[in-house]
Amino acid sequence: MSDEITNDGYDQAIEAIGAGEPYALECPNGHHSMPPRRVCPECGESELEEVDIPTSGELLTYNVTHVPTPDFADDVPFVLGIAEFGGVRLTGRVQADADEVEVGIPVELGLGESETTERPLITFDLA
Repeated sequence: MSDEITNDGYDQAIEAIGAGEPYALECPNGHHSMPPRRVCPECGESELEEVDIPTSGELLTYNVTHVPTPDFADDVPFVLGIAEFGGVRLTGRVQADADEVEVGIPVELGLGESETTERPLITFDLA
């Protein structure tokens, strides 16, 4: 087995977000998945096609992380949220202090970087 990590579609999805052209995969039954997968997580359908998603969304929920995994040791504290973009739910880091964040606020989809690993990550900016 190879020690190389493959992100099968995730890297391309991250690059698309960075370019302002986010997408998800949609199955014939109308289910969406992100990050991209080989089969629909809802129904197992393997015929998936790319569909554009909006860059503006709404924050559905969030938490403030104080005790991170090792990959985010230098990033804490941070606000982690789930937001909906045209029916597609994404998890990302909210780029704001916790006292500025509340459920239902509009957010813009973006791309940031982990301070610990310098790897790209999905971010939500307050709109």
